[in-house]
Amino acid sequence: MISIVAQMLSIHPQTLRLYEREGFVKPSRTDGNTRLYSQKNVEQIRLILRLTRELGINLAGVEVILSMREKIDEMQREMDALSEFIKEKVGEDPRLIKEKAHNSLVKSSPGKMIKVKIEKEG
Repeated sequence: MISIVAQMLSIHPQTLRLYEREGFVKPSRTDGNTRLYSQKNVEQIRLILRLTRELGINLAGVEVILSMREKIDEMQREMDALSEFIKEKVGEDPRLIKEKAHNSLVKSSPGKMIKVKIEKEG
């Protein structure tokens, strides 16, 4: 409920409504249209308060920061999925693959991908 979260965070309920209007938090709603804030919502609000109060960032800056965090999280999920895919295909931990590639005879500049055919022995 908005009043409980506002009291818990020592902010005015209008601040929570503003954050919702700006799209910073999206609390779920009951059938009676009462806002229900999840733990993730509360953590997001705490982050916004820290950015605005402690660092003096305005809401436009908060929007940029939250957007960047979302993109970073998305990229991390993609990297994790790719890492798991490589592990399944190669049968090894991707970190070991990276280490082996580093110690291999084939050198490549960072960020460049090359295709190397590995022949299995006997």
